[in-house]
Amino acid sequence: MYLNIYGVLKEIYRKVENNELGRKRYQTLGGGFDHCGMSRKTKTGGVVVQKRLIGVTRYKKDVCRNSNTTMSTSGGSKRNFDIKEEDHNNDIPQSPLPGLKRHDSLDIESSRFPDHHDRHNTEGNWRAIVKLAFQSIGVVYGDIGTSPLYVYASTFFNGIKHEDDILGVLSIIFYTITLIPVIKYVMIVLRANDNGDGGTFALYSKLCRYAKVGLIPSEQVEDQEVSNFRLELPNKTNKIASKIKKSLESRKFAKFLLLFAAMLGTSMVIGDGILTPSISVLSAVSGLKKATSTITEGRIVVISVVILMTLFMVQRFGTDKVGYTFAPIICVWFSLIVGVGVYNFFKFDPSVAKSINPKYIIDYFKRNKKDAWISLGGIVLSITGTEAMFADVGHFTVKSIQLSMGCVVYPALITAYSGQASWLRKHKDEVVDTFYNSVPDGLYWPVFVAAVMAAIIASQAMISGTFSIIKQSLSLGCFPRVQIVHTSTKYEGQVFIPEMNYLLMIGCVLVTVTFKTTEKIGHAYGIAVIFAETLTSSFMVVIMLVIWKTNILLVILYVLVISTTEYIYLSSVLYKFNQGGYLPFLFAIALVFIMCTWNYVYRAKYNYEINHKVSQEVIKDMIMDMNISRMRGLAIFYSELAHGIPPIFKHYVDNVPALHSVIVFVSIKSLPISKVPTEERFLFRRVKPNELYVFRCVVRYGYTDVRNENESFEKILIERLKDSIESEYGVLEEQGRTVEEDVATLEKASRAGIVHLVGEHEIVSRKGSSIGKRFLIDYAYNFMKKNLRQSYNVFEVPQKRMLKVGMTYEL
Repeated sequence: MYLNIYGVLKEIYRKVENNELGRKRYQTLGGGFDHCGMSRKTKTGGVVVQKRLIGVTRYKKDVCRNSNTTMSTSGGSKRNFDIKEEDHNNDIPQSPLPGLKRHDSLDIESSRFPDHHDRHNTEGNWRAIVKLAFQSIGVVYGDIGTSPLYVYASTFFNGIKHEDDILGVLSIIFYTITLIPVIKYVMIVLRANDNGDGGTFALYSKLCRYAKVGLIPSEQVEDQEVSNFRLELPNKTNKIASKIKKSLESRKFAKFLLLFAAMLGTSMVIGDGILTPSISVLSAVSGLKKATSTITEGRIVVISVVILMTLFMVQRFGTDKVGYTFAPIICVWFSLIVGVGVYNFFKFDPSVAKSINPKYIIDYFKRNKKDAWISLGGIVLSITGTEAMFADVGHFTVKSIQLSMGCVVYPALITAYSGQASWLRKHKDEVVDTFYNSVPDGLYWPVFVAAVMAAIIASQAMISGTFSIIKQSLSLGCFPRVQIVHTSTKYEGQVFIPEMNYLLMIGCVLVTVTFKTTEKIGHAYGIAVIFAETLTSSFMVVIMLVIWKTNILLVILYVLVISTTEYIYLSSVLYKFNQGGYLPFLFAIALVFIMCTWNYVYRAKYNYEINHKVSQEVIKDMIMDMNISRMRGLAIFYSELAHGIPPIFKHYVDNVPALHSVIVFVSIKSLPISKVPTEERFLFRRVKPNELYVFRCVVRYGYTDVRNENESFEKILIERLKDSIESEYGVLEEQGRTVEEDVATLEKASRAGIVHLVGEHEIVSRKGSSIGKRFLIDYAYNFMKKNLRQSYNVFEVPQKRMLKVGMTYEL
C-alpha cells in the first residue's frame, strides 16, 4: 500500500512540474499560502526510509482538504493536496555504530520547512543604499564626528614644544583614521557581520555556529535547518583551520576564554556608554568659555549635568520620532567643521598637507621619545565610536555604512583635523581650547549650537547601542533579566531598559562631577575605546583563520599592522591608569562579575534539569495513573529546557495530583543567530502515545528578535499547534483518528480555560560546596534574581491565569 502511495505521489509531482496540475491554484492564491510538512515511513526491502512530503499548500487551513486532487491513505479515507516529494533520510540522527543509544522522541523535534529570506535585499538597490547611508550619518557617526572637539587638547596636555610636533600628530591622526576605521572596520570587520548584525556577541555567535564552542548544551539538529543559521563558507580545505577548530571544540578552557572575551568586550562597550555622554557634552558645553569670561568650570559642569539628566529622562520615549532629525543635524555639523577646516587651512598654513609623509611621525617620536608615546593616549580619541559602525550595521547595510564613511565622514574628519593643525601652527599657546578658538567669530554660535546637538546625538546613539548589546547578551544567557521596552513599532532595534538607564545616568553624572574636565575623562575614555577594538581584532583573527580560511600570510599581515597598532595605543592609555584610566576597568570588573555569575548559575541550572529530566515512560505512567484526575482545560508549562520535560513537572504532579486534558510544554530557546524567521520559530512534538494529548514546543529566538509580539503569545502558540496537528493528519488516521478530532479536542480544551504554569526555582548551593560557590549562588545570584525581572514576564503571561510552581534546585 505504501509503495502504491509513493507511485501516486511521483505521478502528481511529475504533472505539477509539467504545469499539468495545480499551477492555476498557485497563481490564484498568490501570497496567501504557507507550507505544512508531513513525515511518513515506508519500507523497501526491509530498510526503513523516512519520506518527507513538503509543499502541501494550505489556505486558511482548508486548501489541503478542498483540492481536486485525491489520494487514498492506509486508513481508507481520501485527502486532497498538491505535493512535492523529497527524501530526508538524515532528518533524524541515527547512531553511527550499533549498540549506541538513539535519541528518544522527546529529544528530536519535528521541523518546519523554511521560506528563505534575503534579509538585506536593499543591497542591490542603490537608491535605498544612499537613503540608508544618509540615515546612518545621524546614528553611527555622532561619536567619532565630535572627536575634533577634544583630540588636540588631550594630545598636547603639556603644550606644544616644537612647531613640527603638530605635523607629527596630524600625520598619526591621518594614518590612524585610515588604518582603523577605514581599512579594518569598513573593509574587513563589516564583512564578518552575522546575518547583517554586528557587535562583539555577533562575532561570538558566528563562531558558535561554525564550531561547537557554545557552553549551553541546548543544540538540536533542527537548529541547522533555520534558513539563516548556516554560514556561507569558502569551498576550500585548510589544515590550520581544521586544527584550530578541533582545538577550540576539544578544550573547555578555550570555550570559556571565548565567552569571557565576549563578556569583556560587552562590558567595555557599556563603559563606553557611560563615558561618551560625559566627555561629549562636557567638551561641547565648554565652548561657552569663549562667549563669556564669567563662565566657570563649576558652571560648565552643572550645565552638562542638567543636559545629561534630561537626555536620560527622555530615553523612555524612544528615538523613532526624532530619528530623522539626527542625520540632518550631523550633516550640518560635518559641513561646519569642514568649512572651518578649509578656512583655517588656507588662511594660516596650507603646508600642513605635507604631514601625509610618515617621516614626520618618525621625527615626532625622535624629538619627544616617551612623551610622544604618552601622547598617543590623546590621539586614540580620534577613533572613538569606530566600534559603533560595526555594532549598528544591523540597522543599515554594509554598503550604506561604507558609502557614508568613505564619501562623507572620512573626508570631513581629515579636513577638520588639518584645519585645526593649520591654525595651531600660528597659535601654539592656545592648544587647550583648540576647537572653539579656531572657529571664526561670525560662526561661533552656529558651531556651538551644532556642537551641543551633535554631542547629544552622539550620546543618544551610544546609549541606544548599550541597550541593544545588553539585549543581545541577555538573550544568550549572559546577563540578568531586565525589562526590555521596545520604543518603536517600525524599528525592532530601538529598545529601552529602565534599570540600565538609571544606572547609566548615575554613572554619567558621577563621572562628570568627579573628573570635571575632558582631559581627565579622556584618560578613561581611551582605554574603553581601544580595549574593545583589540578584542574585536582578536575575534577577527580567529574568524579569518577558522571560518574564512584566509591565507596565513594575510592573517599575519593583519596582526602585524592593525593589531600591533592597537596594542601600541593600548600600552599608551594604560600608562595613565592611575589618572582615571582605572575607571573603565572598574566598570568592566563589576559587569563581568555580574555576567559571569549569572551565566555560571544559568548553565548549572540547565545541566541540572538535563540530568533530572522526566523520561517518556514516567510521563506516560503519570498521565495513565488512575489516582491522577484529568480536568478540562489546557495547561501551558514554561521551561528553558530544550531536551525533555523539566523535573519541576513531576514535582507539580506529586503535590497536585490533577492534570488538564491537554498539556503543552513550552521551551524558550535562544539560538546563536540574530533573527529567527517567524514561520520557523515554533517546533512541535507529540509525546507518545498520541492519546495522551501532551505536546512539546520549542520556541526559538535570535538575540535581536522582539519577544513581545503584537498578538498574545498564547494565541500564536495555539494557532501554531493546530497547524502542527493538521500537518501530521496522515499518521493520525493510520491510528484510527482524524485531524478534526484532535483539533476539536484542542479547541475544546482552550475554551474550557488556559492555565500558565511557571516554574519558580529556588537555587541553592549543594551541601559541602566551597565558600566561593556558596557566595556566587546563595548570595550574588539570588540577590540579582530577587531584584530583577522574573521569567514569566518574558511572554507577558496573564497574571490571573498564572500558577507558580516552586521547587528547590541544589547545584
